[in-house]
Amino acid sequence: MHEILTLQLGHRANYLATHFWNTQESYFDYGASEEPLTIDHDIHFRAGQGPKGEDTYTPRTLIYDLKGGFGGLRKWGGLYDQGDIDPGSQDLWDGSVVKQQDKPISQSAYQKALDDLDQPPKLSSQAVRYWSDFSRVFYHPRSIIQINDYELGSSILPFEKWVCGEQLFSELDKDHDILDRDIRPWAEECDQVQAIQVFASADDAWGGFASRYVESLRDEYGKTPLWFWGLEEQAGQGQRAKQSIRTVNIAQSLQAISTLASMYIPLAVPKYPPAYVGLDLSSQWHVSGLMSMAVESITLPSRQKVGSMGRGLLGDLEVALNSNGNQRIAELRCSVVDPLTQHLERGPEASQADKDKRTAGSPLQQLAYEDEMEPGQSRLDMSFSSGQTTGTGLSLRQWERRNHVFGKVESIRGVPWEGHVLNDEGEANRRKRRRRGSLPTVERYYNALAYPLLDSFPEILVGGGSSSKAAAIYASLSTTGQMSKWTKGLQNMVSRMVDVVEREALSNGLGEMAEAYEEGWDSGADDASSD
Repeated sequence: MHEILTLQLGHRANYLATHFWNTQESYFDYGASEEPLTIDHDIHFRAGQGPKGEDTYTPRTLIYDLKGGFGGLRKWGGLYDQGDIDPGSQDLWDGSVVKQQDKPISQSAYQKALDDLDQPPKLSSQAVRYWSDFSRVFYHPRSIIQINDYELGSSILPFEKWVCGEQLFSELDKDHDILDRDIRPWAEECDQVQAIQVFASADDAWGGFASRYVESLRDEYGKTPLWFWGLEEQAGQGQRAKQSIRTVNIAQSLQAISTLASMYIPLAVPKYPPAYVGLDLSSQWHVSGLMSMAVESITLPSRQKVGSMGRGLLGDLEVALNSNGNQRIAELRCSVVDPLTQHLERGPEASQADKDKRTAGSPLQQLAYEDEMEPGQSRLDMSFSSGQTTGTGLSLRQWERRNHVFGKVESIRGVPWEGHVLNDEGEANRRKRRRRGSLPTVERYYNALAYPLLDSFPEILVGGGSSSKAAAIYASLSTTGQMSKWTKGLQNMVSRMVDVVEREALSNGLGEMAEAYEEGWDSGADDASSD
């Protein structure tokens, strides 16, 4: 069945994952659609039974958060409510008990309306206090794991340094064996696990927690693809001391996790978002919504039914991205396309000049033009990798000439693609021509399904209007020489921030990673060709 198991580590990761699960839930058509969607729900959801024997369908996910981080989410996930059971009432102690209990967090008006089957109110940044405030999905009780050692937002014992997360995992694992308690029951329910995906913030203590978790997962599931999505705060935010801590945390997460995960994808707010994006940077609801739009779109091929066009398992995607075996850090980029006015230039509506240009010149020139074709935009105008910038006016081809591409995966959804997609023989010939021309590996996936703009999704796409229900997305993941520059820059910064004991190991590790994105190409020649 090729299931995907998901881990959500930390409050910011849970914001991103909540958007992800809301989108997955929207794909259930309940027989109402004349043309059933090609999404295989069993990949991300599991069938079960509630306490009264009713059928349930819940995400295959584990949700970790600190005390106070779950907001008004019910202890049993809403679907398996056990009433007002007092866990202490079953103790053997029959003496007097002094009970101290925190005041419960009230349920959001949006959640209450969903539970009452009413029309939910319009959400705002002020109304969303926790990630559970805009969740549309029921979770299994085994999914919800609260960490009581730390409290969300505590200034007395903040959960912000990488080593704190590393130590916390070790302590919990010693007491409970986390893989046996949390992961194994989910894995044993699967027929054939396609991959494990981990959402976690990489710039705080959750990065240290995630590194130990990923290490345990790799020991247990050595051959299973493991994708890590590392969330980062926007650079330059907060006090200088906090910025330094975050920078060191990012470096430690990158060094520890990227060598174990199949793919490591940094996720940060685009430095220069395009004019059609209106973000409230102080709202995790806004920021995570934009990220989720790109994450959900690039991974859409992994959720397609067997035999569907545009299907590609996460293992297939990573083969294209890491063709040399040592490039595991990928950059996520995307652009929003207007599905009503934009078309793929190679589709049936392409101009005669486009067709003439496409068939002129040598086969290598034809292939280069073919790779430059994009759905209605001259470039992918958002990069989610920290320190990366795409808002430079460069076309995609120009950007790639200056930043050598080792491998790339593209996902194009919600735009007309008839006549654009090659058959199996055509794709095979295209790959052969790319190899002969020493061009990078590129895998493209097309899907007619646009990204749904739900009532739980913030209105961050300016100019779309309140009537817009979906957005066409062009997303890509790529392994490029730019990662060498980013890693070296990180190496230079942290060498001045950490003590002598860990400086050498951290600096050498980052330096070795940077070298992996310099082998097999001449940066000087590439730069010259772009002039």
